[in-house]
Amino acid sequence: MADQRNWYQSKEKVRKMKKLFSYIFLTIGGLFMAIPVIWMISTSLKNKGDIFTMPPEFIPMNPTFDNYIRIFVESDIVRGFMNTMIIILPTTFIGVFAAALAAFAFAKLNFPGRNKLFFFLIATMMLPGIVVLVPQFILFRTIGWLDTFLPLMVPGFFGAAMAVFFLRQFFMGIPDDLIEAAKIDGLSYFGIFRVIMVPLAKPAIVTQVILGLLAGYNDFMGPLIYLNSPENFTLQLVLASFRGYYTSDWGLIMAGSVLALIPTLLAFFFAQKQFIEGITMTGVKG
Repeated sequence: MADQRNWYQSKEKVRKMKKLFSYIFLTIGGLFMAIPVIWMISTSLKNKGDIFTMPPEFIPMNPTFDNYIRIFVESDIVRGFMNTMIIILPTTFIGVFAAALAAFAFAKLNFPGRNKLFFFLIATMMLPGIVVLVPQFILFRTIGWLDTFLPLMVPGFFGAAMAVFFLRQFFMGIPDDLIEAAKIDGLSYFGIFRVIMVPLAKPAIVTQVILGLLAGYNDFMGPLIYLNSPENFTLQLVLASFRGYYTSDWGLIMAGSVLALIPTLLAFFFAQKQFIEGITMTGVKG
């Protein structure tokens, strides 16, 4: 009995040591990954003459918010942010709704050619975006959409193949008995989707919304190709233009980068529970 107790205690100590080392490793890794962000925030709070002092100062001796005041007064960062919101908000929500409808159809409806259509949909994910870049540009130029938000919005209204794939995996994990019971109660397919599927798939849908918002928010190549007028520039284009307007004013450039980072941090902070749950459950179900 004593040997068994000693064996259990030694095993518990090993488990605690492994857990301790895991926490230490993750903490060190997290701090290492956070160094660029800390340096960016620190630089944004420094005067121009204090940025390249040696040894480097992670905590400014004389912090100032002048760079943040200048960024609002001298730049178009607010207009760039509003342009970005105009593009990504309707595109993301309409696109996720369309993707959820398609995923529900592929997961729960039996129609001719369902598997073949889904195969072709997944096949589009294997096609690099750069391959269709020139044909898309020619198409949008022909119909007169250049220097407007339409090329950045309209394609997204039809949903992304990746979103359809992940939502389908989630929907396939919902028992078919619920669908049959809803049919007996007289619900239409859209009613089943609205009343049953959407509430059950809330974590997965929220995850796709967050991923869509982040992808649109950080998109640089699309606006760079289709937008020419400065008044139409998105936030990423405005930030990129700082390198030309404020060549060596790194404090101002970093202040703009910090402001651009805040919305993404807030989005993850307020929806992290649904985001993590949606990623986990989508990977397990199906």
